[in-house]
Amino acid sequence: MSTRRHFAVFTTASLPWMTGTAINPLFRAAYLAKDRDREVTLVIPWLSLGDQELVYPNKIVFDSPLEHEAYVRRWIEERISFRPSFSIKFYPAKFSKELRSILPVGDITECIPDEVADVAVLEEPEHLNWYHHGRKWKNKFRRVIGVVHTNYIAYVKREKNGQAIACFMRYMNTWVTRIYCHKIIRLSGATQDLPRSVVCNVHGVNPKFLEVGKLKLKQLQNGEIAFTKGAYYIGKMVWSKGYRELLDLLSKYQSKLVGLEVDLYGSGEDSDEVRKSAELLSLVMKVHPGRDHADPTFHGYKVFINPSTTDVVCTTTAEALAMGKIVICANHPSNEFFKQFPNCRTYNNEEEFVQLTLDALAEQPAPLTDMQSHDLSWEAATERFMEAAELNLPISAEPRIHQTSKASLPAFLRTRKLKQSLEDASVYLHQALSGLEVTRRVFGAVPKTLQPDEQLCNDLGLAPPAKKKRLKLKLMT
Repeated sequence: MSTRRHFAVFTTASLPWMTGTAINPLFRAAYLAKDRDREVTLVIPWLSLGDQELVYPNKIVFDSPLEHEAYVRRWIEERISFRPSFSIKFYPAKFSKELRSILPVGDITECIPDEVADVAVLEEPEHLNWYHHGRKWKNKFRRVIGVVHTNYIAYVKREKNGQAIACFMRYMNTWVTRIYCHKIIRLSGATQDLPRSVVCNVHGVNPKFLEVGKLKLKQLQNGEIAFTKGAYYIGKMVWSKGYRELLDLLSKYQSKLVGLEVDLYGSGEDSDEVRKSAELLSLVMKVHPGRDHADPTFHGYKVFINPSTTDVVCTTTAEALAMGKIVICANHPSNEFFKQFPNCRTYNNEEEFVQLTLDALAEQPAPLTDMQSHDLSWEAATERFMEAAELNLPISAEPRIHQTSKASLPAFLRTRKLKQSLEDASVYLHQALSGLEVTRRVFGAVPKTLQPDEQLCNDLGLAPPAKKKRLKLKLMT
């Protein structure tokens, strides 16, 4: 039997939307495929033109999946030192204005042929399965790994009736991940506890950031001035992304932070309000539109301030550390991974924030060692992923039932059968509820998304819904 494994990486977003669930799964696919013993398919959402205009920035739209795939490949090839060998497939999707999220349409397990269905990596497994109506993932794939990216509970608590919604969402997330995944990887302890889960940061940084860090280290070793600017923050410009906390801290302690200059970079729904609030401070604060963190504009900053506690693992914090900067962040589970780096300074209260900020502006960052650089890389992140997902063993070494002793086998089988029966009943209930349009609508699904509409079918070359239904009926008879 061949030891070559096939990985299908499903995610909830795609470039050019510059969000973590578009970027990190793309890097994961590229680095998984770097090992020639793995065949990798990245499965990303395809949006109709109208939804593309709502989601993608700078009026970027695609007339066909081939055009979209070319854009994604060009982006990743410009950022890594090898030619990626993974394939790309698209699943039909719709954009929900209410949830500000892309949601799957129809049964997206059909994107992968049965004969190559081996390992499914579900980036945001709860998000992919809230409204899933189709084949059970664990029946189709030998191994199903969920990677939790987003602290949905923290976000919904900030909304109207947030506590009640958070309670329901906590139950729903537990339910769908239990019945559809074999293993869950939580990027940090900032996420809710889920069945069969482990906490492990399986993300790395774009190699370009590590190159900047090496350049800065060389400048410092040569006695050159490596950093010519003070402090900054970059992130989607919505209050929940740390802007509220940052402006409150700076407003309260501006008399102690005299001379501090902070630049903010971001775009989002709250940009105008953030700009107005910044103008009220006596400190020098400039608000700029969002841009790629790898832009040379950011190379000269010495201090990255990130008070956000809604992230699971903040990508920009990792990128700042990779570039050799000092990072000021809250002592929070989302920042646990970064505490191993000397340039990460965590504060427990407001007074510590002020002192750490003043100290950082007066000091030079500690040199980033080769081991620390490796820990931030996607090579190391891929190693951590394989270990956390328990995929680093050959197929033949995976545990089997027959390894259980004869004395305990009957009891083991009875317990296993009972658990399987309960899970099957739970799957049946979820499938029944997710198969009703009225239930889907009540719980926030985009209307009429049980099957892709005619436009999505035309874009992706799928059989029209009516024809597909007739084909299924014919097969059944």
